[in-house]
Amino acid sequence: MMKQHATPHRQADSYVIRHSFIALLVCLGLISGNAWAESREFELTIEERVIEVAPGLHYQVFAFNGQVPGPLIRVREGDDVTINVVNNTTLPHTIHWHGLYQRNNWKNDGVPGVTQKAIEPGDTFTYHWKAEKTGSLWYHCHVNVSEHVGIRGMWGPLIVDPAKPTKLEKKVTKDVIMMLSSWDSDYAEKLGYGGGPRDLPNYFSINGRAFPLTQPIHVKEGDVVRLRLFGAGAEIHSIHTHGHDMLVTHKDGRALPAPYYVDTLLIGPGERYDAIMEMDNPGLFMVHDHVDPQVTNNGKHGGGVMTMFVYDGIEPVVEGDPHGALPDNDPDFYFSESMKKPYGLHNNAHFAGVPLETKGRAERRRGGHETPEADD
Repeated sequence: MMKQHATPHRQADSYVIRHSFIALLVCLGLISGNAWAESREFELTIEERVIEVAPGLHYQVFAFNGQVPGPLIRVREGDDVTINVVNNTTLPHTIHWHGLYQRNNWKNDGVPGVTQKAIEPGDTFTYHWKAEKTGSLWYHCHVNVSEHVGIRGMWGPLIVDPAKPTKLEKKVTKDVIMMLSSWDSDYAEKLGYGGGPRDLPNYFSINGRAFPLTQPIHVKEGDVVRLRLFGAGAEIHSIHTHGHDMLVTHKDGRALPAPYYVDTLLIGPGERYDAIMEMDNPGLFMVHDHVDPQVTNNGKHGGGVMTMFVYDGIEPVVEGDPHGALPDNDPDFYFSESMKKPYGLHNNAHFAGVPLETKGRAERRRGGHETPEADD
């Protein structure tokens, strides 16, 4: 008796029936939505680099994968994540996964002396965690945080998409991630120092760059923009959007039971807010910090935390003004393009720094030096 082979039509019918059955079980709650979760593995290095924070301010940083901010890590609720970290710097570090619950997994929380020994220069450490909490999370160093996080750029965005997004989230057409931080020029070339309570930052930035090195946010009428605002440094920020209200929908990754409208939003260190904006008012509109000294570069107005919404087809009206002449060479400056890509870890070459020269590396590695005084 001859064997009967499945025809392509029968195979297709079987595929449709099987997946329809699984979808029905999910809808009926008979299997968890986490059945769709995946295991993901990423590589992170920590490097000593120099970035240009503001015109003329070249700043030494500890940079994840050589860039500030660190690369976007985007996963889905329920994913099992493994991250291999190599410390290529001269000082010890860890990574804290800010916002993750780490249920039955506390030894991966990234706190030196509590959950692990710090990752020494040249060493590797592997973190494992499950993406239980959703929303706008982030990762940062937890060694000497006042310097490494406060003024050295050791942070990056961690976005966990929910298995069941809200109706508002489904309307979003463009994501804009803004990590807010500060810098102290007295320590720009003194890696391993600074960030103390008597030190005063004098530069302020969005995604590691101060105006006029920020980039415009391009939109078109009808877009629904999701601002993801991160207090990545040690300062308080008050973000004001001209011409538009923000509908605050999430706080620290959690959906709010009662979203509310604002045109100015206060953000403290470590906090994250998601705000949805309907782009229904064509023009050129500023977005800036309303803590007024934080829109200066070393006290000079016209710097710091400033950018602008630029609607398609709208041209600047004042020739030669820096607001209309922002650099416009990186469509992923706010991670908008990376957020369109498949789940994963996404680097951005425009955020990459220049490798730091070896001068001083041996001294930092020995750790036998005294803290220098800040220059007058």
